Amino acid sequence: MARAFIFVLDSFGIGGAPDAARYGDEGADTYGHIKAGCAAGQGDREGLRKGPLALPNLFRLGLDHAASLATGRPVPTAAVAPGAFYGAGTEISSGKDTPSGHWEMSGVPVTFDWGYFPDTVPAFPKELTDAMIREGKLPGILGNCHASGTTIIEELGEEHVRTGKPIVYTSADSVIQIAAHETAFGLERLYALCETTRKIADPYNIGRVIARPFLGTNASDFERTPNRRDYAVPPPEPTLLDRVSAAGHQAIAVGKIGDIFAHRGMTDSRKAPDNMKMFDVALAAMDDARDGDFVFTNFVDFDTLYGHRRDVPGYAAALEEFDRRVPEALERLKPGDMLIFTADHGNDPTWRGTDHTRERTPIVGIAPGLKGGSVGVRPTFADLGETVAAHLGLKPGRHGTSFLGQIS
Repeated sequence: MARAFIFVLDSFGIGGAPDAARYGDEGADTYGHIKAGCAAGQGDREGLRKGPLALPNLFRLGLDHAASLATGRPVPTAAVAPGAFYGAGTEISSGKDTPSGHWEMSGVPVTFDWGYFPDTVPAFPKELTDAMIREGKLPGILGNCHASGTTIIEELGEEHVRTGKPIVYTSADSVIQIAAHETAFGLERLYALCETTRKIADPYNIGRVIARPFLGTNASDFERTPNRRDYAVPPPEPTLLDRVSAAGHQAIAVGKIGDIFAHRGMTDSRKAPDNMKMFDVALAAMDDARDGDFVFTNFVDFDTLYGHRRDVPGYAAALEEFDRRVPEALERLKPGDMLIFTADHGNDPTWRGTDHTRERTPIVGIAPGLKGGSVGVRPTFADLGETVAAHLGLKPGRHGTSFLGQIS
């Protein structure tokens, strides 16, 4: 039996990126700062959680050892579980966005520069918004700026419902986000507008157009729904998903993986509205996986609900909730399987602003029957994808180096 599973804790960086200063993120450390904040009482919230951060299952797989490799902090003395391995991934892709991180960990680093929009008002070129209005048959748009998604919906949601103008905004990522009320504007109409905008955005080299539907009656109760949809450009080369499916095996995408890869290379795409339901879907995919299959899951709530909102207690509680379910995944592993927990970038909830942070990411996993141990600081996320490829018996790709030999 040789199956592989990657669980991405979206935005769970562990600090130490050598080029963090280039992005204004020197010193950012999502895990380290959450852990320190909880130890100092900053992670306490009545009715939610209290006390030091408790992640016993990820700790036994080597999480703190991985963080030590990433940052140079003292190495923990506690041993890791038999067969567990740990390391830190270093991103070489341009940007600190979701597609770049996921593509690189699947063996395709982003070597080109994405297009971005300036932090000005307006943020978008007039010819782009004119085309959106014309081709989308819109009365106009609202926003046209850098913004937090939840804040801008609260500020402009009522005007949007009244006028029919969608809310269009961006961030430090290569992205155009379009928020609209599911019933007042229409969910399918929002999706169609995003498809139209995707074509308009292509000449600007924009990574994603994201549909951000919401519901509610006024600013006090507007809330984004799980019907988000990402319209991404396809990866420039075959990814690990392509390679698995080309070999005749299942490549099962769970969560927003399908959208990130423009639905290319996967044999099945499954979604769920939140982290815990996503865990249920991921476990079902593990049950369905056969010899040679690959399951790739993204747990997005860490990023969207807590990282961007700079919510330390919320992020800590979500990590602890996730950790409590890790044994359910471990119980499904058979000899010859490999399970890896990692991240695509950071989003330090103690950091300034609301954007992603440039950080190294954890490589924490287990492979029953292998010796495990440290795989060190990897020079590219692509090493992770190449390790999975080697584990599944696939030919080496163009980028990255497998560390399978170090843990066998």
